[in-house]
Amino acid sequence: MLEELLAAGAATVSVGLVYVMSAARVVKQYERGVVFRLGRLSGGARQPGFTMIVPGVDRMRKVNMQIVTMPVPAQEGITRDNVTVRVDAVVYFKVVDAANAIIRVEDYRFAVSQMAQTSLRSIIGKSDLDDLLSNREKLNQGLELMLDSPAIGWGVQIDRVEIKDVSLPETMKRSMARQAEADRERRARVINADAELQASKKLAEAAKEMSEQPAALQLRLLQTVVAVAAEKNSTLVLPFPVELLRFLERAANQQPPLPAMPAPAAAPPSETVSQAEATAPEATARDVTAPETTAPEATTPEATAADGTAPAT
Repeated sequence: MLEELLAAGAATVSVGLVYVMSAARVVKQYERGVVFRLGRLSGGARQPGFTMIVPGVDRMRKVNMQIVTMPVPAQEGITRDNVTVRVDAVVYFKVVDAANAIIRVEDYRFAVSQMAQTSLRSIIGKSDLDDLLSNREKLNQGLELMLDSPAIGWGVQIDRVEIKDVSLPETMKRSMARQAEADRERRARVINADAELQASKKLAEAAKEMSEQPAALQLRLLQTVVAVAAEKNSTLVLPFPVELLRFLERAANQQPPLPAMPAPAAAPPSETVSQAEATAPEATARDVTAPETTAPEATTPEATAADGTAPAT
């Protein structure tokens, strides 16, 4: 009798241990347990720690409550200014309601991934290329809002959305590089022109001061000569005073013009006749000269023979 009681007690303990082992569940700190009893939700989510369910009747599913990092595959689209780009992003989300994450959607991870891809393509089509490159914070906020609206009903909260990379065609990269280079060159020219303007104003003020003291120009010339002579070169500097040039210029401007030469006065008629008579004998003497006689050239028989004419007898 005692043995039968001991055997029955041992069997009862064994059955109890098996029941406890099959009914016992442990929920981790970062998880929540959702219990379905005969297919219906039983109470709220089970908290972390040890919990019990009815074996064969209850079924518990554990939901991870940690933040999930999900990369969004690169999406290719055309921006509002007709530029083809390829953009990828990353989504950070977490489950805030374990029961809705199990009941409202079949697979909340896949749902969030597909929603992120469609939202990213929509953002690409509504944005300009400049916004994608320089105004990403605003686009991230818009993308987060587009994802968070339907995810709230799934018991999922979108924590953060970031655009990772924007890939451009090679031709667009070269065009942007040329544009940036032209813009830098324009700024350099503007700065150079501004410097020239300021330098011209300072030089004008210096010239005004030097015009009041002519010796200042000579001092400046000597300083220039000293600066050139300080270098080790073979340059020969011959300073020429500018005041000398100014003196010569003033002297040339102040010189009076030369007077015109007067025409010679006409002589009286009597003096003219006497002068003509006095010069007449000299002219006659010069004109009456003995003519020079030219001796005829002697002809030789050889010359005559060469000419082909007979000599005169």
